[in-house]
Amino acid sequence: MFRFANPEYLILLSILPLLVVYHWRRSHRLSGKIKYSTLRNMKNLPSTWRQKVRKYGFLFRMFVLILLIIGLARPQSGTRKQEITTEGIDIMLVLDVSSSMKAEDFKPKNRIEAAKAVATEFIEGRNNDRIGLVIFAGEAFTQCPLTLDYGVLTDLLENIQIAPEAWDGTAIGNGIATSVMRLKDSKAKSKVIILLTDGRNNAGEINPQTAAQVAETFDIRVYTIGAGTRGSAMYPIDDPLFGRRYVSMPVEIDEDLLRNIAHQTGGKYFRATDTEKLREIYQEINEMEKTKIQVKEFTKYRELYVNYAGAGLLLLILEILLFNTVLRKLP
Repeated sequence: MFRFANPEYLILLSILPLLVVYHWRRSHRLSGKIKYSTLRNMKNLPSTWRQKVRKYGFLFRMFVLILLIIGLARPQSGTRKQEITTEGIDIMLVLDVSSSMKAEDFKPKNRIEAAKAVATEFIEGRNNDRIGLVIFAGEAFTQCPLTLDYGVLTDLLENIQIAPEAWDGTAIGNGIATSVMRLKDSKAKSKVIILLTDGRNNAGEINPQTAAQVAETFDIRVYTIGAGTRGSAMYPIDDPLFGRRYVSMPVEIDEDLLRNIAHQTGGKYFRATDTEKLREIYQEINEMEKTKIQVKEFTKYRELYVNYAGAGLLLLILEILLFNTVLRKLP
């Protein structure tokens, strides 16, 4: 970026045409008045290099004057910079992987696949936030600690499977407690847990209400999502004799518990009855938990007047020296 700090001095350039006119009229007035029958022979006389250079003395002075005027106007070269300050949010996604998540009331396949797809969209829509992943069934495990590497996180999320029968169950308290352990030492301005489950707490060593109290102590908000249609849903069973068949199973979500957890920690409870509703819930949470980004733009200028004024003064000194020595007119 280029600018003049004192552009008002550029108006002095308007005197240059007047100086040209004055110089032309003065030269014309001082020219010889004696008439000769012909000047043909005089034109053929050789001229020295000094005579040739002296003809351009006026142009030389005009150039010096232009440089000095530009120097007075203080030309500056600027570099535009941005200072970006972010106040990120640390988010732990807590996903139920119990066997009931195989229910096919969510499209395109089942609850677990819908939850993974929508969570991936949520991750890809965030910037500057550390996000981690905890899965739980009868126990809870950290699948991915807080990270800014969303590529690794989404790969891990994609590979999540339903828990094996050996640790099946719904340990909501363990899921919250494991996430709190990952968030408690965070220096982020905002710490959030987004917990999705489709059942009732029936496993684990930690009571969900106790886990919520611990989260509140560390100023962690918990958003809870109950996933499942109302009434009953078709659940696949792989029978070793008759192959895969479907049975209708009641949807039992402890909404009172999830609502209390959210209320106690300053979060909010949501009920997702299908994939589209689940997507809307994540979008709402995304809007409520906005990362604060402050952009300060400034331009740093470098003074260039020394280059122009200095060049003009040097040329002026050179002109005075030359025209008073080697280019001086002989008497």
